[in-house]
Amino acid sequence: MSGSSPQPPHPDPSVLSARPGREAAVPRLIALDRRNQLLTVHVKLAAQALGRSERTVWRWLAEARRTGRHTAQSRERFTITAEIRQLLMLWGGNASAVHRELRRRAASDGGQQVPSLATLHRALRRDLTRGERSGLARGEAARRAYDIFCERPAHERNAAWEGDNKCVPVEVWVEDELVRPWLTWFIDCATCVILGVAVTPHAPSTDAVLAALRTALDRTGTFGPAGGLPGLVRVDRGKEYLSAAVTSALGAHVVPVVDLPPYTPYLKGSIEALNGAVEEMLFISLPRYTRQPTLSGKRAVDPDAPALTFEAFVKVLLDWVQWWNTEHTPKPLNGRTPLEAWRADPTPLYDVPAEQLAFFGLHDDGRTRTITTHGVQWRKRYYIADWMVGRVGTRVSLRCLPHHETSIEVFDLHGAHLGSAFLASAATSEQVRQVRRARTAKARRLRTDAKAAAKLRRERYEAVTSAQPPQRLQAMTEQEAEAELSDTAALDLSRMANPGYIPHLPACDDWARPVAPDTTSDASQDHS
Repeated sequence: MSGSSPQPPHPDPSVLSARPGREAAVPRLIALDRRNQLLTVHVKLAAQALGRSERTVWRWLAEARRTGRHTAQSRERFTITAEIRQLLMLWGGNASAVHRELRRRAASDGGQQVPSLATLHRALRRDLTRGERSGLARGEAARRAYDIFCERPAHERNAAWEGDNKCVPVEVWVEDELVRPWLTWFIDCATCVILGVAVTPHAPSTDAVLAALRTALDRTGTFGPAGGLPGLVRVDRGKEYLSAAVTSALGAHVVPVVDLPPYTPYLKGSIEALNGAVEEMLFISLPRYTRQPTLSGKRAVDPDAPALTFEAFVKVLLDWVQWWNTEHTPKPLNGRTPLEAWRADPTPLYDVPAEQLAFFGLHDDGRTRTITTHGVQWRKRYYIADWMVGRVGTRVSLRCLPHHETSIEVFDLHGAHLGSAFLASAATSEQVRQVRRARTAKARRLRTDAKAAAKLRRERYEAVTSAQPPQRLQAMTEQEAEAELSDTAALDLSRMANPGYIPHLPACDDWARPVAPDTTSDASQDHS
């Protein structure tokens, strides 16, 4: 307890009774005595084995003959009750304060006699374990330090990943402001390879998790050849890890996200060990480390230390990750680097195709939209791109990375990727020029087609200087004429008609027939 020196652990009474001792020797000696076979040599042998004197063993025998009891008579002793445990928690584990409180209560209530402080200390050491005493003094974290934990059996690579966020205890410059960046990363539990890393100047959200996952899945990227699809991913109830975008992106590849119970860091020991290692091996050596020792008055040793820029910090971190994967030899790997352990594992890998990885984690709201003259509308804002020129009226679907609203990905209704689109109100001058160049190119191509069509419609004749029939220019060859006639014949429906399909019937006799006009009478009237 606080204010007292650490004491050696007191053996438990149940352990003492389980060892050979008085409980084993006395019944045997009594049995020999009843058969008149008890000799002094028997008593001497028992005394030597138990580390006692012969006189003590003879006293045990006399007491057993008198009372029939083979063990020592138990006596009442002071024990730790629930009330004392509560007082220990109240006074922060201070046994002296608890003893004073017991004496005060006994004096005011006239209760039972209070044991001495030494008796209280003995009872605490006997009835409470080290973990219980630390927990009553300093809380659950202190109690957990005395627990034992099972080690997961060794698995193959990519059997399980663990992911976590860590607030970096280093101040860096971000747009003229000192901030503490956040780190989001994933580690392979079997080989200790760091698979993917994402750094944000603020608390991470879903987009940081997806960015780190995308680099972890890509075996051709910065952290290759490690990567591929894992069997499962363990996280600690972070809402950014359990968002619909992350779970659906991994669920589409049949990768479950295991949500661990709260306050159980020992269930993801690989990533927790990595969080501690990066601070001890890297962050503590960087300028503006916030957990460095302080002077009197909590003054910093070097308050004017120049801080790293955000870009410089990210480069230092990525260099350390590269060192960890290729040069560091963690103790569980028996002298191998994480990348060497990864390559030595023959477990087959499953890679995500590049076309699927390019759109990994993009969120789709399930609605269809139409490209208008203003572009495509999403969240009451318009997005445009040069490839949209000439596609007004096309129905499309949109996908985007969470919190990245400056650009979106556009797909047709069959799932084919049409292209990216950027926010029209935030378009750069270069993007605007690209749209204008696309419109100009489309108009130029249409003018070219129109001029070519006009040439086809115009008939040109040869100029003549005498009275003769005009001659067409660009005469058609015999082969071209036959080819065109053959194409026309295939479309001539009148030739394809079969006049004998429905035979004509003879006209009925009662039908009225047309009468031919009398031309002779008309001519005589004209002459008259």
